[in-house]
This record gives sequence, C-alpha cells and structure tokens, in this order.
Amino acid sequence: MSQTNVPAWAIEATGLSKSFAGPGKGTAPVQAVDRVDLRVAAASIVGLLGPNGAGKTTLFRLLTTLIRPDAGSATIAGFDLTTQPGAVRAHIGLVGQLGGADPEATGQENLILAGRLYGLSRTAAVARCQQLEETFDLAAFGQRIVRTLSGGQRRRLDIAIGLVHQPNILFLDEPTTGLDPQNRANLWDQVRALRDQGTTVVLTTHYLDEADALADQLSILDHGRVIAEGSPADLKQRHQADTLEAVFLELTGRALRDNGGLA
Repeated sequence: MSQTNVPAWAIEATGLSKSFAGPGKGTAPVQAVDRVDLRVAAASIVGLLGPNGAGKTTLFRLLTTLIRPDAGSATIAGFDLTTQPGAVRAHIGLVGQLGGADPEATGQENLILAGRLYGLSRTAAVARCQQLEETFDLAAFGQRIVRTLSGGQRRRLDIAIGLVHQPNILFLDEPTTGLDPQNRANLWDQVRALRDQGTTVVLTTHYLDEADALADQLSILDHGRVIAEGSPADLKQRHQADTLEAVFLELTGRALRDNGGLA
C-alpha cells in the first residue's frame, strides 16, 4: 500500500479491553487487556514490553483484527478497527512468533503466493518477490524448501512475506527470538531501514537491549494495563536507580603477603 496520506497517528486506541472465560467452571473471567490507551506515531518503531501474561499478545491480536474488543475503539492507518476491519488488514502486515511460511514450499513460492493472495497479478507478484529478495538478501536461498533454512534465513523470509503488499504498519511478535547475535543485528538493521522508509513498526520483545536499541517509544504492560510509556531514554531517566558494583579478586597467598594480609 502507498505510504502517502498516512495520518499522523498510525495507531490510536482508546479504552481497548478484552476478557476471556475463566480457567474453570464458576471462575471469574480473565481480563487480558484492560482499558488500554495507545498512540503510535507514523514512521516510528514502538516496542511493547511486559512479562508473560501481561496482555501483549492479546493487544496484538486486537490491533490486527484477529479478535474483537469487548470495549473501546481504535483507528489503524486511519481506519476503524471494528467497522472497517478489511481496510485495516489491507494496510497492515503481521509476522507472528512462528511465522506463516509453508515449510514444504520454497521461499520464492511463498512470496509469490502471498502477493497473489493480496490481489497482485502473477507478473506483479514475481516482480515484488524479486524486489524483496534483494532487500532482505534472500536470493541465495529463495529456491530452497523453507524447512531447510536456518532460523535467521526463515525469519527474514517471514518478514518479507509480511511486507509483500507494502503495508503502512508492520506488527512483529518477538522477531529475534532464537536468532544468533549476527542475524539478530542484521534484523535490527532491516527494521530500522523499514522505519526510515516510512513504515510504522510495532514489535513485542523480552530483550531490554533490543527495545533500547530499536524503539522510538515504549509501552510497558502488566496485568493488561499500560503502566509506563515513553522513549527508552525517558523511561531510564525516570526509573533509574543507584547501583553498586562489587568486584571480587582471587587473592593468592603471595598477593595477601604483598598487600599486608587482610585487615
């Protein structure tokens, strides 16, 4: 989709809530997302942080139209989440933790199929496949069966599939989990490049260094609520604490004698 005429707020949510039935008969419902307000600037990287069970995945599913909210409202790329879900889907890309590639097909076949599903002609889908292979350095293994790819190669393919239709907003759910340091750093560079080209990126991560390195803005969730938000620098400034570093030296008998023993 074209990046022109994108509203200032790529995502604007107010009071989003979602609960699920309790774990057993007669138990209270589980409030997975509780009155979340969220504003995401266009062409920025926003990180969602929080412990397991904080509500990150449910919020992701709400914002990508996979489930409907119980309460609240949101606009995604300028379209209403509940009344215009088709338009929302046309303007977003989603890369889940497990990806979406067919393991028995080649990378090229997966990319072309994704393009066809989004309405591209075969010629246009092939051209888009070639463009993405160049962008994400996929050409060397594009004709290999997906299940034979390394973790880093498959993750790059997953993100390329999510970008076939040139979405305004890309959702990445823990994009670097399990990657080695080199592939992780390469993926960081590619995410930054997407932001610099005008794509809004929303990602979840458990790695604080990743959030610090990538995100322009962070929202920290716990028990379904946003408990803190701001830039990484702002959050560190607000919540920093004094630290005491202890360094333990292994003292040999000679070192003890040279230093006059221990007091």
